[in-house]
Amino acid sequence: MSNITNLLDTSKTDLKIFKAASKVAEQLNYKAFIVGGYVRDRLLNKPLSKNNDIDITVDGNYLKFSQALAKEIDINDVVPFEQFRTAKIMGGEVQIEVAQTRKEAYFEQSRKPTVEKATLEDDLTRRDFTINAIAASLNKKDFGKLIDPLGGIRDLNKGLIITPLDPDETFSDDPLRMLRAIRFAAQLDFQIAPNIIESITRIKDRIKIISWERITEEIIKTLKTEKPSTGFYIFKSTGLLSYIFPELDIMSGVEVINGMGHKDVFIHTLQVVDNAAKLSDKMEVRFAALVHDIAKPPTKKFDKVKGWSYHGHEEIGRRMLRDVSSRMKLSNKLKYYLMNLTKLHLRPIALAKKNITDSAIRRLIVDAGDDVDDLMILCRADITTKNEFKIKKYLANFERVEESMKNVKLRDELKNFQPPISGLEIMEVLNLKAGKEVGIIKNNIKDAILDGKIKNDYKEAFDYMMSIKDQILS
Repeated sequence: MSNITNLLDTSKTDLKIFKAASKVAEQLNYKAFIVGGYVRDRLLNKPLSKNNDIDITVDGNYLKFSQALAKEIDINDVVPFEQFRTAKIMGGEVQIEVAQTRKEAYFEQSRKPTVEKATLEDDLTRRDFTINAIAASLNKKDFGKLIDPLGGIRDLNKGLIITPLDPDETFSDDPLRMLRAIRFAAQLDFQIAPNIIESITRIKDRIKIISWERITEEIIKTLKTEKPSTGFYIFKSTGLLSYIFPELDIMSGVEVINGMGHKDVFIHTLQVVDNAAKLSDKMEVRFAALVHDIAKPPTKKFDKVKGWSYHGHEEIGRRMLRDVSSRMKLSNKLKYYLMNLTKLHLRPIALAKKNITDSAIRRLIVDAGDDVDDLMILCRADITTKNEFKIKKYLANFERVEESMKNVKLRDELKNFQPPISGLEIMEVLNLKAGKEVGIIKNNIKDAILDGKIKNDYKEAFDYMMSIKDQILS
């Protein structure tokens, strides 16, 4: 294929943008090109994601072109980045980034380059992988013509991730590219060239100069792929995992004592992640699957009679995720979500093994809150046995739990349950200072409501508090 035009849909926003860019380029007497991921994905017949940028490169003033293009497509918001000679056109259906054709020079302890003007071929050569170094002309005389000096189309057809330059140089300049290579391999179901794998393994410690925000972004993008385990196995085999997620790295391996072993927690975890990916598109559920057994290595114990155990790993895991979330710069919302599902991931399993009471179901719904449905997805994903009989048994048990949830009255109300008397009111009425007694009284009221002893009513809760206060405070 020599031209991308026949892959563009005339009804789509992107073609309208390209026609406008072509018009602006002619008016300014610039040469303009589509570059990067957009070209790659169209050649792979992948639809443009709303989260993807359209990257345009011009051989003239990037800001002048951006402002003219924004005006042509009726957008006012242009944000320049002078250091990198780029500008973003914001506010449309897709984000457009305009850059001046450029070369880059990197310093050892930084991935932020110095930038200077260059030819289109120079610009393509400095890119991360050949599959991202394909351009398409936006110029009137050859609109849509593909420019591929580095064999990117060849590598697309081969399903191969390879760098335009020596991989050591490519990765040393910008170590984030090591994570991107692996993520693209998982995302596109491509192979990484052997010399690329060797290079990543050799200079993996360069990843230490990358900010945690960027590392986390690539981990999340890997989790969003169809089969996330592909990427994480490569993270592990290259040694990168020990830098980007050491808590996962130490899960690997099986210890045998007195002929008794345990399953490889790392392999199990990735099976759970892949199962979660089949059950849900939500990145958050997949992330919860990735960390639900994070505390198994530090809680692993051996008993001569019972064998291996991981007692309390759900609670220890919840605590560990505070530090993990802080290091990875996760949002508070995601942090508490992961902590909650990790803490609760054994609860539905335990309920499924016994006669289920309404009280137990109420507690699960209240404790899980809005995350209760995701928790059940995680529990289903956690079934990794190869025994078909056990799979059917476990699934039947979960269905019993879910059916019991449906039968509990006012489920949606319970998800946002709060006892009718606050801790502050307990302190005021009983003349108490903040302390454990306040928490004990509040929990007793909560338990009484969930056990059906009293209604979720202010007066009944108040009367119950007064009836138990002396016993608790004595």
